[in-house]
Amino acid sequence: QVQLVESGGGLVQPGGSLRLSCAASGIIFSVNAMGWYRQAPGKQRELVAASTSGGINYADSVKGRFTISRDFAKNTVYLQMNSLKPEDTAVYYCNAVVRTDWKTRSSDYWGQGTQVTVSS
Repeated sequence: QVQLVESGGGLVQPGGSLRLSCAASGIIFSVNAMGWYRQAPGKQRELVAASTSGGINYADSVKGRFTISRDFAKNTVYLQMNSLKPEDTAVYYCNAVVRTDWKTRSSDYWGQGTQVTVSS
C-alpha cells in the first residue's frame, strides 16, 4: 500500500510561520493529487489546499498566507504557513490520490495528522 508521513507541526505564536511536509512512499504508479486538510475539535475536516491536475486550490481563509508546493520526484507535498492565526489551530492531515497500477482507479490515502497550535 501507500504510506504518508507528515512532519513540521508544533506550537507557534500568532503571526509566526510553520512549514509542513508530507512524503508518500510504497507502491506508487502515479500520484494524481496531493493536498492538506485540517480538523479542529468538534468540527468536520476541511480542505486547506490541494494541488491537482486541474491546478491549485486554497480555502478562502488561508489565501495569501499559505502556499502549497510539490516535489514530484520525491512524491512530497509542502504547506508553507505564514501569518498564522489562532483560528488556524487544528490537526493537519496530508492527503494523496494515488494510482498503484495503470489499470486500477486511484485511491485516497491519509497521513496520521500533525498538530498545529497557534497561541500566545
